[in-house]
Amino acid sequence: MNVHMKLAALAVAACTLFAAPVVAQDDSAHVAGVTAYVKSKVVPWLSDPVVVQAVLASNKAHAKLMQSDIDQLDNDWKAKDQKLRDSTMKNPLAEFLVKKKEASGGVITEAFVMDDRGLNVGQTDGTSDMWQADEAKWQKSYGVGPDTIFVDKVEEEDGKKIAQASVTISDKGKAIGAITLGVDVGKLK
Repeated sequence: MNVHMKLAALAVAACTLFAAPVVAQDDSAHVAGVTAYVKSKVVPWLSDPVVVQAVLASNKAHAKLMQSDIDQLDNDWKAKDQKLRDSTMKNPLAEFLVKKKEASGGVITEAFVMDDRGLNVGQTDGTSDMWQADEAKWQKSYGVGPDTIFVDKVEEEDGKKIAQASVTISDKGKAIGAITLGVDVGKLK
């Protein structure tokens, strides 16, 4: 190997080293705990008829929407259309999610369910937008398929360390939607 080839190899190695993502050691330490909590405490109730029926009904209602229709719903949501917000925050699924959030003892800080188009179906708290399909929470859960759990990085919210966990919701082995939960990692045992 001549000097020029050695220098080129060193340059490539240096670029690779500095371009590689650096993950702080504690940045992913929460993933195992959040995943274990979600598997034991959340996954069992995702097959509840209240959840499955609400998602299937939303899938049917939204099946023929064009992207422009979805964009309009998202814009209406952001404009704080109260009727639209109430449609996802005042329904049987939302009531179910609120009960699960309350029963978690503060571990679950929020919960919202999305359909196969990424649109909100039911939720405990307001979200900034209605359409989630352009975000990792939907793409890395529903977008991957059944039995998928995606745990995002920890973010500080009101003095708490919160990680969002997103789980694919399935019916008869087929992905039909997803749920995203805020999990207070400080409350995990």
